[in-house]
Amino acid sequence: MHRILPLFAMLLVAASVQAQDAIRIVGSSTVFPFATAVAERFGRTTDYRTPIIESTGSGGGFKLFCAGAGLDTPSITNASRRMKASEVATCSRNGVAAIVEVKVGFDGIVVANSKAAPRFDLTKKELFLALAKRVPIDGKLVENPYENWHDIDPDLPDEKIEVLGPPPTSGTRDAFVELAMEGGAEAIPMLAALRSRDKASFQSVAHAVREDGAYIEAGENDNLIVSKLEANPTALGIFVYSFLDQNADRIQGSRVGGIEPTFENISDGTYGISRSLYFYVKKAHVGTVAGILQYMDEFTSEAAAGEDGYLADKGLIPLGDDERRAVRAGALGLSELALE
Repeated sequence: MHRILPLFAMLLVAASVQAQDAIRIVGSSTVFPFATAVAERFGRTTDYRTPIIESTGSGGGFKLFCAGAGLDTPSITNASRRMKASEVATCSRNGVAAIVEVKVGFDGIVVANSKAAPRFDLTKKELFLALAKRVPIDGKLVENPYENWHDIDPDLPDEKIEVLGPPPTSGTRDAFVELAMEGGAEAIPMLAALRSRDKASFQSVAHAVREDGAYIEAGENDNLIVSKLEANPTALGIFVYSFLDQNADRIQGSRVGGIEPTFENISDGTYGISRSLYFYVKKAHVGTVAGILQYMDEFTSEAAAGEDGYLADKGLIPLGDDERRAVRAGALGLSELALE
């Protein structure tokens, strides 16, 4: 027994050292390619190990990040939406008290299809009516009866509604229901009235996606969605602008409200389905896990996140100059998150 205990203690020490040996990052599949590019550059140009990054989705990342403050938990989580107050509270309960929020840029969410088919021109209202679990008909909320785009508007294609998209754990899904589905629901007088008198009930309707086969959960892998769209030209897919940009020879983004999802339209806010991207850092791990501050320095540098940075080449829409400088100062100063 006496000989086993020292060995056990040595294993604990070894595990602790291993936990500190490289930055562990989890979270959003949208931020993943940007974080990977930064991590690879960081690993090549510094004396620190390349961070280990896992794509878990924004919700899954927050769950892992908030599980505790120990070195067996991730130091950083990427997110394609802002951290919720409930997630901050979970972190706090589990000993993760000080969190640094870093906004890295913008991304658009596109509704795309194969270039072998005509481009769609949709409104947020039409997207809601196509994908909502319940829709208003004759003054009542009923299970969505629409099977064909033509059923919603005669000017839309006479084709079956079939949309591939991310699961509920994805920040892209969260952003889509908030920006597109809510926006579409608000365009319907009955639901706009519901929102004014009972916001919770309105959101329950606006955020509920149909489960009858018209919306197909395709996981967190946007490359898989692109391949399926090529195989089925009548289907649409929901994913991030960076994947549209990288696959522009194969797929095309639908106009939403008459506006195409382009770099310029997302950057200036005219395209209506766009959102901010973030990563979050455990302040307690800075100085304990080697290289975190230096990684933050690289991610917020002009060479990476600037207007002509290498992340823009990968599809990230940069922050404006003033906001970019302010975000960098807050990140490197380890300013703690304070939700409004």
